[in-house]
Amino acid sequence: MTDLIDRFLHYVTFDTQSNPSLSSCPSSEGQMLFAQALKQELVELGLSQVKLDQNGYLTAKLPSNQTDAAIPTIGFIAHMDTAPDASGKNVRPQIVEDYKGGDIALGKGDEVLSPIQYPDLHRLIGHDIITTDGTTLLGADNKAGIAEIISAIAHLIDNPDIPHGDIAIGFTPDEEIGRGADLFQVEQFGAQWAYTIDGGPVGELEYENFNAASAEIEFTGISVHPGTAKDKLVNAMTLAAKFHAQMPENETPETTQGYEGFYHLADANMSIAKAKLHYILRDFDTQGLQARKAYLEDKVASFAQAYPKAKVTITVTDSYSNMKQMVEPHPHIIEIAGEAMQNCGITPDIKPIRGGTDGARLSYMGLPCPNVFTGGYNFHGIHEFITVQGMQQAVNVIVEIAKQTAIRYRNDN
Repeated sequence: MTDLIDRFLHYVTFDTQSNPSLSSCPSSEGQMLFAQALKQELVELGLSQVKLDQNGYLTAKLPSNQTDAAIPTIGFIAHMDTAPDASGKNVRPQIVEDYKGGDIALGKGDEVLSPIQYPDLHRLIGHDIITTDGTTLLGADNKAGIAEIISAIAHLIDNPDIPHGDIAIGFTPDEEIGRGADLFQVEQFGAQWAYTIDGGPVGELEYENFNAASAEIEFTGISVHPGTAKDKLVNAMTLAAKFHAQMPENETPETTQGYEGFYHLADANMSIAKAKLHYILRDFDTQGLQARKAYLEDKVASFAQAYPKAKVTITVTDSYSNMKQMVEPHPHIIEIAGEAMQNCGITPDIKPIRGGTDGARLSYMGLPCPNVFTGGYNFHGIHEFITVQGMQQAVNVIVEIAKQTAIRYRNDN
């Protein structure tokens, strides 16, 4: 466990925040620096086919320790970037050993991690909890996944009595800005199926995710000196505010759960002459997402009629689709992961992902790829945390998935 935590604490020192405003891949220099460090580590572990391409995609393979060619190659994937939502620079983690309950002070300020706000803490009494210092995110999403995959691979190398087939591993850039699978070479990766290690609390096993789209609504007003603005000025910011005020109040991220979709105002750029609202649209049902897009388009058309002096336009872009229809035809992928968890004393918590992963895109690229927990909580913000015990359980599950795949497909079985 010491190696696992040492890896994780080292990885979070790399500033790998992705940048949606840049078109380069990776979108930040820190991701490539991190990838180069990981490449060296994989080489030192003795893995084969260690490759880092010019776009920051890092892949490697642990050769099978079985002579049976019938065992399929499986993969484990995690992403190197952290979310743009909060800073990932100068991360200063702290470990709260044997958590006793109550508030956890973050750093030297007044910021705390409270079980009142985050009830999951009530279930983690006695655990060792890694938190931020309240000024940055932690980076468990998804450096915990990387640390867990590499630690599992190291364990398999150190314990050759554990059977496994060929194992491909892949670390991707820019997942948090929706580009993680854009340049992933599925055929070269060589796996029949894979698992992203990118989930939350212990037990999560996910093969459904949102259908996703984005909508940018632009309001073009008329800027006039306020002293002579009577019946002339059209304030684009006022129009944008009125538009958003008319959106459904009960269909937002903070009011929905489970299979409920939403509209989310994710960004806004405002001036008198021009204002832009950036929404993300999410729905587990394909028709539901189409209905949400149509709702916004109709609303924009009506709004434009109501304010003829202004110009109101909408641009809708599809992002990713629900992986369910690509994974369900291969039930053994979920069965193996569920069996592995049970063998590790974990009850699988099969639930939809209220978000997306590289696995969603990869599943449509021919690599069925459900998602497995990391042991983390509250990703993308300063209250992010993860438990040492949860990380170790993730390592155990990765090892067990490799083992159970080999046992299931051996010819002598």
